[in-house]
Amino acid sequence: MNFRPHDYQNYAIEYIKEHPVAGVFLSMGLGKTIISLTAIADLLFDSFEVHKALIIGPLRVARDSWPMEISKWEHLKHLTYTVAVGNLAERKAALKRQADITIINRENVQWLVESGNFDYDMVVIDELSSFKSHASKRFKALMKVRPKVKRIVGLTGTPSSNGLMDLWAEFRLLDMGERLGKFITRYRETYFMPEKRNGMQVFSYKPRPDAEEKIYRRISDITISMKCTDHLKMPELINSQYEVVLSDDERKQYERLKSELVLTLSDEEITVPNAAALTNKLSQLANGAIYDDTKNIVEFHQRKLDALEDIIESANGNPLLVAYWFKHDLERIRKRFDVREIKTSKDITDWNAGKIPVALIHPASAGHGLNLQSGGSTLVWFGLTWSLELYQQTNARLWRQGQSAGTVVIQHIIAKGTIDERVLKALSKKELTQNALIDAVKADLGGNV
Repeated sequence: MNFRPHDYQNYAIEYIKEHPVAGVFLSMGLGKTIISLTAIADLLFDSFEVHKALIIGPLRVARDSWPMEISKWEHLKHLTYTVAVGNLAERKAALKRQADITIINRENVQWLVESGNFDYDMVVIDELSSFKSHASKRFKALMKVRPKVKRIVGLTGTPSSNGLMDLWAEFRLLDMGERLGKFITRYRETYFMPEKRNGMQVFSYKPRPDAEEKIYRRISDITISMKCTDHLKMPELINSQYEVVLSDDERKQYERLKSELVLTLSDEEITVPNAAALTNKLSQLANGAIYDDTKNIVEFHQRKLDALEDIIESANGNPLLVAYWFKHDLERIRKRFDVREIKTSKDITDWNAGKIPVALIHPASAGHGLNLQSGGSTLVWFGLTWSLELYQQTNARLWRQGQSAGTVVIQHIIAKGTIDERVLKALSKKELTQNALIDAVKADLGGNV
């Protein structure tokens, strides 16, 4: 296939070539992969500025999406690549194959650095946001070899999904601290102020009034940012809710269990870990089941399963992609319906070929880069997630460039009068911090959801 780039893609390609350090923040569906590969090919064989490139990405994306993209385009056919995923023997064998590009999953970055085989002068990080923790092993490992790297590109559509605080580690990796500083403490002091604290202990920070503008100004010389709606004719996106109503007995069970859970926290100030644990339990209840202390599944209602049955029937054979959150959601859906979970390369291929009428996917694995738009145009959220990043990324598996349907429908199954309503409200308002989660718990303490 011949590549006929959009104007914005040409701009991004040239930007990467002209900037040894580049933050490329492109919205979902704009083609981060083909842009990066085209720039790598030019740097390897036109200007000879790069000798060997490393691409780091999520496992499925590293294993499937990048190799698929290289083989798809005529102008990339001359590139040689090796994929270093799998067990130790498979990874070692991959590294022995001399190639222009090595593709590796982010979980194996530490292994690669410690193996002594790091000889790359260009690194592309697919989903820079996955390096937002400066305490993570992958961040520390990559920082050790960062001085050896002449060119680095950070790709993401969501550079700051949990707020501006995340940007420090991401740019520390890109420019080694030149723009946002070398120390997180100084960054916090400069751009943030304590928000929630107990004495000297600070639980969360909030940006100072002018922080956002100052931070973006600091990084603007090495960063480009584009939104898909600015550059592409996207299909119409329709968000809808399928409300289910609990029976009087089911409602009493929900309220009784909710009050028991809340009571365990009522004597202390709510913090993020406590709030997360409580909302996790309430979300399980809303979905219809909960784990007991011995990890057995205790079922409370089948309202969402009934709703999913209605949605499947009304689809009239058109494929549906269903997002689940808890393992017991997966087990209960499987028990009731003929479904297939998308996990392997073959699953992705079969879905896009229209061979799977109802496919299940977990947002954490649906994530970045998986192209599922050829298989259908309707996504059903059986259970929601608090993570705005995972929510947006999962929706973007269908609502993206290449979607042939004129309309993409995102259907949310919501249990009325439960925590579901607060989660969806937080997502729709695009709240980027966990403050919404804490607020939801505090509302529960007052008896209102």
